[in-house]
Amino acid sequence: MECVPNFSVGRDINKVEQIADTFRGKEGVKLLDYSSDADHNRSVITAAGEPEALKRAVMEAIGKAVELIDLTQHQGQHPRMGAVDVVPFIPIKNVTMDEVVALSKEVAQKVAEKYHLPVFLYEKSATSPHRENLAAVRKGEFEGLTEKMRQPEWWPDFGPAERHPTAGAVAIGARMPLVAYNVNLGTDNLEIAIAIAKKVRFVGGGLRYCKAMGISLEERGITQVSMNLTDFTRTAIYRAHELVRMEAKRYGVPVVGAEVIGLVPMEALAETAAYYLGLENFSMQQVLETKLME
Repeated sequence: MECVPNFSVGRDINKVEQIADTFRGKEGVKLLDYSSDADHNRSVITAAGEPEALKRAVMEAIGKAVELIDLTQHQGQHPRMGAVDVVPFIPIKNVTMDEVVALSKEVAQKVAEKYHLPVFLYEKSATSPHRENLAAVRKGEFEGLTEKMRQPEWWPDFGPAERHPTAGAVAIGARMPLVAYNVNLGTDNLEIAIAIAKKVRFVGGGLRYCKAMGISLEERGITQVSMNLTDFTRTAIYRAHELVRMEAKRYGVPVVGAEVIGLVPMEALAETAAYYLGLENFSMQQVLETKLME
């Protein structure tokens, strides 16, 4: 089982390391990757392990984040409603989605009880359709939580129906693997990045399994279309990249780079390489690592 919690800290490396430490040296858990972004002011940790061991490590990480992060002092380009903004659990091997959903709900209940955090279940764990989409759950962000939770349809699934003073709320759930992929634009005009993101994402008539937003990378003097590809087998990386490039052309804006956040399935990169190289009849069986794992 894998877990990819997102924390609302990306500029204080000491705090990031303290949170990452909660996954280090734990039996049955492996810290696979962690990365931080100062513009987003956000860190993403990827860990995998046996369900019970991973659950304990995630609980400890959430507690450390609640201790260290004060959202009343937080600023960043990425939307956030909590010190621990979102905690997705993902089935990897020898575990079913139903089992992952059950574990996510168990963690959600324990988090609410131990840290007095409002918890919203999302994606496969959602208790109603309007809570499945993380963007809908997070709408209003930290600053709007108090007003939002006054509405019965947005009472939390676990925990108090009021915002934690410094840590906000957290979304916890089960989902399939996604690819976090960002495309950088050679312009500092944020309106252009936002307009492109609206065209690319599904709710704007774009790619079915794409969520996107435009953000400013102020330190670099450029902007970015930040995307989550929620099913890379149906919305490929290269397709998202080329659609951003196509929409950028109407503004005379070049694509100046791209990045993957966290880990990415080999199949997603192989498919993209095959597209750009024009490989004919290519399959994953031609990838060396695939044969080595058989």
